[in-house]
Amino acid sequence: MENLAVFWSRALTELTLSFHILFATLGVGVPLMILIAQYVGYKKNDMHYTLMARRWARGFTITVAVGVVTGTVIGLQLSLLWPQFMELAGQTIALPLFMETFAFFFEAIFLGIYLYTWDRFNNPKHHMLLLIPVAIGASMSAVFITIVNAFMNAPRGFDLVNGELINIQPILAMFTPAMPTKIGHVLASSFMTVAFIFAAIAAYKLLKGEEHVYHKKALYLMMKLGVIFSIATALIGDFSAKYLAEYQPEKLAAAEWHFETEEGADLIFFGVLDGEEVKYEIRLPKVLSFLASNDFNAEVTGLDAYPEDERPPLITHYFFDVMVAIGVLMIFLSIAFVIGKWKNWHWIEARWFRWLVVLSGPLSLVAIEAGWWLAELGRQPWILYGLMRTEQGATTATGVEWLFIAFAVVYFILGIGSLVVLRRMFKNNPVEKELALRKGGAQ
Repeated sequence: MENLAVFWSRALTELTLSFHILFATLGVGVPLMILIAQYVGYKKNDMHYTLMARRWARGFTITVAVGVVTGTVIGLQLSLLWPQFMELAGQTIALPLFMETFAFFFEAIFLGIYLYTWDRFNNPKHHMLLLIPVAIGASMSAVFITIVNAFMNAPRGFDLVNGELINIQPILAMFTPAMPTKIGHVLASSFMTVAFIFAAIAAYKLLKGEEHVYHKKALYLMMKLGVIFSIATALIGDFSAKYLAEYQPEKLAAAEWHFETEEGADLIFFGVLDGEEVKYEIRLPKVLSFLASNDFNAEVTGLDAYPEDERPPLITHYFFDVMVAIGVLMIFLSIAFVIGKWKNWHWIEARWFRWLVVLSGPLSLVAIEAGWWLAELGRQPWILYGLMRTEQGATTATGVEWLFIAFAVVYFILGIGSLVVLRRMFKNNPVEKELALRKGGAQ
């Protein structure tokens, strides 16, 4: 019964986090895109960019609402499903949880003011400035909640003596070795994902025959931002690999199917396992050693250095491959578009290329999911790395499977409902209609 409780607790937590991370990513990335679009509109005196900000802000309210619901559920589930973990960690890491709530309210207050003060400022710059605290609040929410996740991967700031916490230092607990790379990767990947989602929407509209300059400007702006944030995500991902090599080498070894400690380790993409033999893989000689320490001949710790019950699941290899493959595709796709636009290459307006841009939106979300599954499964069997195993932190209550079913139904309804509301919101207010109304108002 205890094993069943652990299994269903893990399954329900994974379900909730997998659903929430989609809306959390939008919640972090969209405010910055709104701010950039409105700033460009203000500097260029271009109504199209200003309208982008207005329309995106309207849709953002829907995603924020769903994100708040699922984020609240996560807090409740941590207390209900992982009571032993919360009892231990809650004394140490409660500060960033509180600060995350404060950051959200900070964001929500200024978002409300921003939404209800359109066209009420004589100087549009003052209205645009309201977006700065919105974007800061959204990013800081991500920072504080990521600090909690970083603490789970590198717990510090306390002493554990005979099962009791002493010498608790909350500030030290916040600034763990895992914190910088995790925060950087979360922020950069969120901005990248939202840029490609908006680019995908614009490309889809153009494919459907809506050759309005609004969509062309949105596509170009988002693809330029896509170049910046996809490269930033890759660079920070490189630092993340170096962190793992030093602090969680078994996680890196599992993700790379690196079974034996050796120098000049190869980087393996995809493939299948036959025992500990890898077949049908793409192998890059000595690249894993370089990824781990900037030295092609460096020694990389293998899974053979750890007992079997402390090895992360080997399926994390595929999550790593999917995340990296999509990230590389996004870099090349966005660079090709921006250079093509600069060189006036006509093939970037071809249907096949625009379909690739359309795919970049959902693929970016897939990469976000794969990255989080890699992060969370890769920490197993620990809920608090090196201190508390997952089964030690879980509830022993029965009936969690019924909660799983109930929440799966709720998330399905929320997901479909959000898509329906967003679709109707923009279908009933096409770009042409809104531009006409604004031009009429200006006259």
